[in-house]
Amino acid sequence: MATFVPALLVIDMQYDFVYGSLAVRNGSEIIPAINDLLVHPFVAKIASRDFHPPDHISFAATHDKPLFSKTIIYPPGDKKQERGLEQVLWPKHCIANTPGSEFVEGFNQKALTGLVNKGTNREIEMYSAFRDPWHLANTTLPKLLEDHGVTDVFIVGIAGDYCVKSTAFDAIDFGYKTWVVRDAVRSVHDTGFEWGEMEKKGIKLVDCTEVQHLVA
Repeated sequence: MATFVPALLVIDMQYDFVYGSLAVRNGSEIIPAINDLLVHPFVAKIASRDFHPPDHISFAATHDKPLFSKTIIYPPGDKKQERGLEQVLWPKHCIANTPGSEFVEGFNQKALTGLVNKGTNREIEMYSAFRDPWHLANTTLPKLLEDHGVTDVFIVGIAGDYCVKSTAFDAIDFGYKTWVVRDAVRSVHDTGFEWGEMEKKGIKLVDCTEVQHLVA
C-alpha cells in the first residue's frame, strides 16, 4: 500500500463567496495560490461547491428572520427534536444553476478531476464536503478519495472557519492525514480561532511553499 498519495480539495471557490452575497474579505487573493497548487501532481484535484435550492434551510429568508441571526435546525425525521444544531442564518447564496453558484472567474477549474456538490437538500445544512453534520449521508467525496487510494488530503479555499474547518475535521475522522494550506485559505472572521482548533484535532498547518516540496 502506498504511503503518500495526496489529493487537493478546493473548498467553495464560488462567486457568491468571493464577490457576491456572502463574500469573504480578500477571498480573491488566494486564487493565484490555488491555481499554482493545481499544477502539482496530486492524484486527485477535487472542488466542492455549495449548490442550494432557493429556499434552503440556512437562508434567513426561509425563516423570515434577520440576516446572521441564529436558529436551531433538526435533521429530517427528528420528530422529538433531540438532535438540534445551532444554525447561523445566511443571505441567499450559491443557489443551484445561478451565477452565484459558479466557480469564481480566474480559478482554473479545468485542472480539476472531480466535483462535489453539497447543501443540495433543502432540509440539511452541509459545511463539510464529506457529509452532513448528523452523519446521515455522505457526499460523493469519500468514494472519490477511496477510488484513488488517497492517504493525505490538502485543503484550500473558503471559508477557513466554516467549510474548510468542517471538511478538515471530517477528513481526520475518515482516516486521512490532513493538511490545511493557510496561505490558500480565507476566513469569515479574523480571530484565527480555527487554526488552534484544527491543530488540536491533529490537522497539519502548512503554507504553499511547503506543499510544493511535499508534492513534487
